[in-house]
Amino acid sequence: MAFIRGILDRIILVVGVVAAGCIPSFIAQYRQRVGGRLDQVLQDIAPFQAIANQFHHGSLQELIKYHLASTDQTFHDEGAALQVMVASAEQLRQALVALNTDLFHQLVYVLTRADSFIARATWEIFSPAFNLTPESIVFAIIVGVAIWLAFLAVWILIGRLARILLAK
Repeated sequence: MAFIRGILDRIILVVGVVAAGCIPSFIAQYRQRVGGRLDQVLQDIAPFQAIANQFHHGSLQELIKYHLASTDQTFHDEGAALQVMVASAEQLRQALVALNTDLFHQLVYVLTRADSFIARATWEIFSPAFNLTPESIVFAIIVGVAIWLAFLAVWILIGRLARILLAK
């Protein structure tokens, strides 16, 4: 039994470190996807910004209000769509600011506030990689060892429960 535990022990440690080492890569790919979406939204807003520059002193908010005040339903709906694009751009900017920090804070952001659509899309094309930055290596070791320690704790707990049950 000790032999099996020893082999499983080492396998869990190595797999834990390698899997944890791929997390920073996922976060980087998520951040790139957020940046790409922001670039696209800004590109889509650019013609409206040009109109706002020409007729509304450069204020997109004034242009949106002008559209929303229109009695023409198409024009009104266009203003609502523009308002959604502006809000989306702001949310994406805030996400990039939150992701432009250390690895720990990036991980907290992705786990607690990530956009589920972007995270799912990132996961669908995720290409695992092991970043060799000092921060990523330390992260991989810490998380890998934590997984390994959790495995050992469960193994010991199951072993003690089995001994108790067999002793009865």
